[in-house]
Amino acid sequence: MMRLLPASLFGRMMLILFSGLVLAQILSASINFAERDRLLLRSSGMQSAQRIADIVKLLDSLGPAEQQRIVTILSVPPQVVRLEAAPQAPSAAALDNPHAAMFSAALHVALGDARPLRVSVRQAAPGARPSGLESGRQGMMGEHAGMAAAMSAAMPGMPGMPDMQAMRPFMASGLMFLTQVQLRDGSWVAFDTQLPQGPASTPWRLLLTLLVLLLTVLVLSYAAVRWMTRPLAVLASAADALGKDINRPPLPETGPTEVRRAAHAFNIMQSSLVRFIQDRTRIFAAMSHDLKTPITRMRLRTELLEDADLRQRFDKDLREMELMVTHTLDFMRGLEPPQVARPIDITALLESLQADNQDMHREVLIEGRARAPYVGDPERLKRCISNLIDNAILYGRQARIIVEDGPAALTLRIRDQGPGIAPDELGKVFEPFYRLEASRSRETGGTGLGLGIARNIARAAGGDVTLRNHPDGGLEATLHLPRKPGYLNAY
Repeated sequence: MMRLLPASLFGRMMLILFSGLVLAQILSASINFAERDRLLLRSSGMQSAQRIADIVKLLDSLGPAEQQRIVTILSVPPQVVRLEAAPQAPSAAALDNPHAAMFSAALHVALGDARPLRVSVRQAAPGARPSGLESGRQGMMGEHAGMAAAMSAAMPGMPGMPDMQAMRPFMASGLMFLTQVQLRDGSWVAFDTQLPQGPASTPWRLLLTLLVLLLTVLVLSYAAVRWMTRPLAVLASAADALGKDINRPPLPETGPTEVRRAAHAFNIMQSSLVRFIQDRTRIFAAMSHDLKTPITRMRLRTELLEDADLRQRFDKDLREMELMVTHTLDFMRGLEPPQVARPIDITALLESLQADNQDMHREVLIEGRARAPYVGDPERLKRCISNLIDNAILYGRQARIIVEDGPAALTLRIRDQGPGIAPDELGKVFEPFYRLEASRSRETGGTGLGLGIARNIARAAGGDVTLRNHPDGGLEATLHLPRKPGYLNAY
């Protein structure tokens, strides 16, 4: 389930808000539908109770013969009326229905007395007709039309005789009320009343209202969540850029209080890191520089030794120490930001390095050309590429430089023909003074700083140096240098 969640904080917040809003709208719609059906049932029940009370009051004022004629006329769906000598005995479940109790209370209020009555409720099946209804009723309209009109005038709450075709919708489904009321003469009158069910059609207006509300809240939530999460994205981008350029401009300390505090803390952290790196660089650079003086004195004293073999061993050790000091200084300088930035002809620079290596009988091949100058520090870039070429030749016998140029970045791939490096060692060789026992030793002249210097220079320029074992054999060092936006027009 966790894999199905959005990866970003913005996506997760939007998912939570969307799910909550949809659930709230579904519950709201359910409550509205239930309340609508309850009010409709109550309204229909009150109308039916008033109609029954009017009929009972009319029957109380008539004799037995007239009562039968009136009952015959009024027995029209959705309410069937019949006279009974004694009340029927409905089931206990039908009497205990809460709708029956509510209908009984409404009927007592409409009658205005506490005469005996019974109300039972059952669910009508689709297509069912109220009991006591007979099919041969078509002639009743003409025979009793005048009496129906008179009763309508006498009882304003009871409508005139309805048409049978018009009453069929009420017989489809709904609640069936069996109401039995005792008349003043001791007889009983029974009413089979079918209340209309709530409208089956979908309330599109209500659904449209809920949909508009949902979309409005979602749009506002989208804007609010985006506004809240944008500072986090800016902070993440700044942290990523800090790893590439420690001297990047500080974050603007604007926005809400929490955002300003986070930006302020980030800027303080960046300034602390800059001071720490600068202090460490100055200390190591000073130590390495000061070591040159005693090394020079020791070299002069070595020349005074009479034993040639001993003098040669001392001289070798001193050269190695001097080389380590020089490389350490270069390594420290690689941590500093570039001082000079100007357009560099990459093709000319590579050809110059190729010529220098050919003078030392080293094989350097160049494939491809740079299509536009690269803006950077020429001395530092030359040192970076030179270290990568030296590493390829010392441990791979040959350096092949493949130039890949594009509008966004310049990429140089330096391949050798050596045995490669174990995968778990590819990242360790950039550490200062780290050597691979199988392929690197002081006999080859390596100090373990060349690759670290190259990567420091590349990262100071906003790029990077990576290593991989090429599928065709050998080690491949990739120098990736992003281009300045101003030089995109060359393409």
